[in-house]
Amino acid sequence: MIGISADLVEAAWDVWRRRAVVLPVAYHEQVQAAGGTAVVLPPQPDAAPAVVARLDGLVLAGGADIDPRRYGARPHPSVRPADALRDEWELRLAGAALAADLPVLGICRGMQLLNVVRAGTLVQHLPDVVGTDAHLPDRSGFGKHSIIILPGSRLYAALGDRADIATHHHQAVGNLGRGVVETAWAEDGVVEGIEIRDRTFACGVQGHAEESGMTGLFAQLVAAAAARRTAQPSSHS
Repeated sequence: MIGISADLVEAAWDVWRRRAVVLPVAYHEQVQAAGGTAVVLPPQPDAAPAVVARLDGLVLAGGADIDPRRYGARPHPSVRPADALRDEWELRLAGAALAADLPVLGICRGMQLLNVVRAGTLVQHLPDVVGTDAHLPDRSGFGKHSIIILPGSRLYAALGDRADIATHHHQAVGNLGRGVVETAWAEDGVVEGIEIRDRTFACGVQGHAEESGMTGLFAQLVAAAAARRTAQPSSHS
């Protein structure tokens, strides 16, 4: 069972306009294509340890900017208003998952969150560093660029030494957190992949793997989750 963190947003359907749990279906589809069973996880910060205890693996999905105060920085003018509930939920969820050595895959915001939960920082606005909008070429959709991948890494095992990936971000990993190592980079040097080396499977990718046909990466997560479940058969009792 693979949990996928989701958002609470104002949404409209049929005659209704309500606050709703929202998650792009591509995450769910990729987990299913990789052989996993996907469950959507709306924000519920106090329940994080109990939720983790019921899961075999976790996907931290993409989304809005993390509040810079979560990593000791003042907000850059480009940073959108933070979603305090989602930040609190996912930081607790990631912390509980890492403490339990639950297999985790972080995508876009989710990768950044893995670094922040380990006391790392973020680059708040990439154009200030790289001088272009190459990582956010289309504000209404995805761009695409190639990434260079470290041999021996989780990403390398799934994707090889290079891959094209969908991109939509203006932030990136800055100072690395405890146990975090870089595993992929864009041509301009921006960090595009990380792992937490003191965990069995804790992998992050900055681009949107769910939109890039990277089922092999999700398959690695599902395999790690299945191995953990086999090793801990009573974990869901």
